[in-house]
Amino acid sequence: MNITKVVDNTYKLSVNLEDMLFEGLWEIPNGVSLNSYIIKGEKTAIIDGVCGWDGVPESLFKLLDELDIELKSIEYLIINHMEPDHSGWIEDFRKIHPDFKVVCSQESADLLEAFYDHTDNIMVVKDNNTLDLGNGHVLEFVKIPNVHWPDTIATFDRLTGTLFSCDAFGSFGKTGENSFDDMLNQEEIDFFEKEALRYYSNIVASFSLPVKKAIEKASTLPIKIIAPGHGIVWRKNPKKIIDDYIRYANYQKGPAKEKISIIWGSMYGMTEMAVKEVAKILENEGMEYDMYQVPEASWGTLLASVWESTGVILAMPTYEYKMFPPMAAALEEIAKKKAFGKKAFRLGSYGWSGGAQRELDDLVNRCKLNWDFIEPVEFKGSPKDEDLQRIEEQVLKLIEEVKKAVNA
Repeated sequence: MNITKVVDNTYKLSVNLEDMLFEGLWEIPNGVSLNSYIIKGEKTAIIDGVCGWDGVPESLFKLLDELDIELKSIEYLIINHMEPDHSGWIEDFRKIHPDFKVVCSQESADLLEAFYDHTDNIMVVKDNNTLDLGNGHVLEFVKIPNVHWPDTIATFDRLTGTLFSCDAFGSFGKTGENSFDDMLNQEEIDFFEKEALRYYSNIVASFSLPVKKAIEKASTLPIKIIAPGHGIVWRKNPKKIIDDYIRYANYQKGPAKEKISIIWGSMYGMTEMAVKEVAKILENEGMEYDMYQVPEASWGTLLASVWESTGVILAMPTYEYKMFPPMAAALEEIAKKKAFGKKAFRLGSYGWSGGAQRELDDLVNRCKLNWDFIEPVEFKGSPKDEDLQRIEEQVLKLIEEVKKAVNA
C-alpha cells in the first residue's frame, strides 16, 4: 500500500491488485488500484476503506504514523458502497478501534450486518446531508444509486472541491506515486482512458442510465478534483473523465465510434477463411476494426471493443443446429451489458444443416438488443468464390451503414 497527498489534509491510500480476476470474473492484464482516502479536519474520516486487502492492521498503523494521525482520532468510516473492494476495512478496523462510526446510505446499512455482522454506530445519510469534520471540511453526501450497486453514494468535500466518487469515473490500471492526471504525460493519460473504457464496459455498462443521472447530479457541484475508488485522481482536468463517462454512457444506444468489432470462432478453419477476407476488406477501406477470436479472447477486452464500436461482425459456424457455443456465451454477456443499437452482419459455415442464424435471431429479439442486421451470408463447408463475393458486398454495405450512423 502506498500513500500520496491529494490536497492539504487529504490523502490517498492505494493498493494494486494483479494476477487475479476482478469480481472473480474480469481479467485485469494491467492490474487495478483500490483507493481509500483520509481527510484530516478536527475529526478524521476514512472514505472507502479497503486495507483488508493488504495485511491490516500493520500496514494501517504504519501509514497513520506517517500522517501523524492517532488511531483514536478517526471517528468516521464513510462507505460509499458496500462492495468489499470499498468496505474491506470494517472487520479489521473494528478489532483495533471499536468506537468509530460507519457513515453510509440506508441501503448500505441494510447490508452491513449480512457482510460484516456490524450493527452498531451506524450513521445513515440521505441525499444532500452533511457531516462537518471541522477546519472547514464539510462533507456533502450525494446518492448515485446503481453506479453500480443500489446503495452507492458519493462524498463531496466543500472545502477542497473534491468529489470522492466511488465506482463512478473509475478505471482499471495500476497506479503508483504518480497517480494524478497533472503528473502524467499524454501517453499515460491515453493509457488510463483505455483502461477506463474497459472498466466502464465490464463493470458499469449495464447501468448507463443511472450513470447519466449521476453525472447530472455531479454537475451541480463545484468540482475541482475527482477522486475515484479505482484509478487515477483527476485534479488538473476533472472534466476529462466526466466527458469520457458521458461518451461511454451514450455509446449504449449508439452510434459510437466509426469502428467495427469482428467477433469470430471457427471449428475447422472454414469460417476463419472468410474472416481473413473480411479483415482485408476493412483494411482496404480504411475502416478501423478490432478482431477477437472466441473462446480465446478475454471477455473484458471484447466487451470494451464492442461497446465503442458502431458496427459488429459475427463470424461463426453452426454447431449442432445452433450457434458456436463460445459465440453464444459472448453474445449473452454483451446482451447483459445492454450494448444496444449496433449495425451488424453475420457470416459462417455449416455442414449438414444450418441453425446458428435462428438461434442468433432468437437471442437478439429476446434481449431486445435492437441491432440492425444486414442480410447474413452462410456457406456450406468452405467459402467459395461466390460466397466471398457476397461477403464483400455485405461488408461494404455495413461500412456504409456505420459511416452513415456516425456522421448523421
